[in-house]
Amino acid sequence: MGRQSSTRAVLFADVSESGSLYQQLGDTAARNVIDVCIGALSGVVSRFEGTLTKTLGDAILCIFPTADLAVLAAGEMQAAVTSAHPGGHTVAIHVGVAYGPVLLEDGDVFGDTVNVAAYLTAVAMREQILATEATSDALSPPLRSCIRPVFQTVLKGSMSESMVFQVLWKTDRMEITDVNLPTHKMIPADTGSLAVSLGEARVRVDQLRPTMTIGRAQDCDLVVADHYASRKHLTIRLMRTRFYLIDHSINGTFVTLDGGPEVHVLRQDLPLDISGEISLGRSRASGSEGLISFSYDRRSMYRM
Repeated sequence: MGRQSSTRAVLFADVSESGSLYQQLGDTAARNVIDVCIGALSGVVSRFEGTLTKTLGDAILCIFPTADLAVLAAGEMQAAVTSAHPGGHTVAIHVGVAYGPVLLEDGDVFGDTVNVAAYLTAVAMREQILATEATSDALSPPLRSCIRPVFQTVLKGSMSESMVFQVLWKTDRMEITDVNLPTHKMIPADTGSLAVSLGEARVRVDQLRPTMTIGRAQDCDLVVADHYASRKHLTIRLMRTRFYLIDHSINGTFVTLDGGPEVHVLRQDLPLDISGEISLGRSRASGSEGLISFSYDRRSMYRM
């Protein structure tokens, strides 16, 4: 099957706080609980004329022919998981829906619409469904009455602000927080993935690889052969829409953000908001071996 351009509603659903589930239950039991959730989500997809494109660990990516069917499926997914209690455990999901042009090829789906659905899932809270303005515009009047504007942001592939909508799938008004619409509430945009380089070696941190390690140990993602560097010196982690450097070392990490002074980070977190350089264990002015650079890659951090 060749590549085909089309318009679809893309839905991305992710199990909330799955890391805590693994810590609480252990790998095998947590995997069994998540498998039950993924099975329940997959069953909903087919009932609403959708196509399950792929599963990604504790998440699914699927497409629907219309915005109505995607929004109805999202609400049903939330209800199904909330009532399931697999293995006696309370599990929740967060969902993003985007409607627009996609590329279909060999059973997979690509494009900015896919990336936007994944981004909305990342910023959604547990038991929440977020949808794009284009999704709202494509809904039938009865379903449009079940969504409300909550945030503004700049979506991937656009230069202007657009509204993000919440799908109200619960019927109990006590469960719903009132929205203060007059305030200008901008949520962080998808500014791109983070490219981290050491010499010729390069690691890209994004949703598919949300964590990387740097240190002297040979099993680190980037290995720095400097006797001031700890074996597991630091972690760079994507959390929602921001990248953080987390120091685990004895001597600390020296970070220089473009246009700013060098900062010493010791057993603390530092947001990496712009490009810069990292030196392990000693200042770069002291002749540090293995100077690491980081910069934003314009490609989506939620690229599927």
